[in-house]
Amino acid sequence: MSRVVNGSPKVSEKTKQKVLAVMREMEYTPNVFARGLGLDSMKTVGIMCPDISDDYMARAVSGLEKRLHKYGYDCILGCSGYEQEEKESYTRLLLSKRIDTLVMVGSTYAGSGKNPEQTDYIREAAEKTPVFLINGYVEGKNIYCTCADDFQAAYEVTSSLIKRGKKRILFLYNSNSFSARQKMAGYEAALSDAGYPISGELKFYTKNEIHYVRDILLEYRNLKFDGVVATDDGLAIGVLKYAKVKGISIPDELSVTGYNDSDFAVCCEPELTSVDSKLGTLCKITIDNMLALLEQKEVIEQKTYVPCEIIKRCTTDF
Repeated sequence: MSRVVNGSPKVSEKTKQKVLAVMREMEYTPNVFARGLGLDSMKTVGIMCPDISDDYMARAVSGLEKRLHKYGYDCILGCSGYEQEEKESYTRLLLSKRIDTLVMVGSTYAGSGKNPEQTDYIREAAEKTPVFLINGYVEGKNIYCTCADDFQAAYEVTSSLIKRGKKRILFLYNSNSFSARQKMAGYEAALSDAGYPISGELKFYTKNEIHYVRDILLEYRNLKFDGVVATDDGLAIGVLKYAKVKGISIPDELSVTGYNDSDFAVCCEPELTSVDSKLGTLCKITIDNMLALLEQKEVIEQKTYVPCEIIKRCTTDF
């Protein structure tokens, strides 16, 4: 029976059909765990994200799970939070579940860029199972990364604002993750190429809470800006609420761009220009690469970049 359940080629078709008929008659259900031990595969993927309540993370997990189920894989989800110790602990926990691969969603797993040792736990995990990162890059054997081209997207958005005559462009961000650093680098490169100074005053770090952003900008009365490049739609909507309180015309006096093209971008008024970071494409490439690796179909790239798209709406005039 075990050879039939495990799809052994040593069993003749006639014998296979007899065994399957008996299994149906007895309403026999194979033990998935035992079958996994025999095949050295549990057909199970570990998915880890910092916070499932985050819109970007929720959409990513949903997309990954649907595509994995299509190919007969189950998922185990772990929400690690953002602290280093928690990320390492959840990685060990998922590895203990005999997963076939580990998928890590979010650039926080790629560290802050200040200390390479922050990502040692990922390289250690990759010694046990393939590790796939979505929108983060960690160098190492058996680690495969799929990233949105955040540098180019931020460069294009900032350049577009400059071409529309904006002189003081605020860069609004809420983390020092790999993705945020790429966006900041693109913003700075666009300013530099246009001959604009890169001002520390115009790089503004804040919590990603809409009303908090509104209130903190209202407190900084001497902070003058006529354009905003925000690294998340929530941050950008906080700016729109600030502008409403101040009576600032959007986009004539102030142009605002968000990021990730979430539902927030069309729920607000005016509707928000936002960067589509192609999350669905990132998830599809990740699963396709995972299946190619597990089924040994082909050699896959360890680093893949996906172009973004600027979705133009009413908060900009470019």
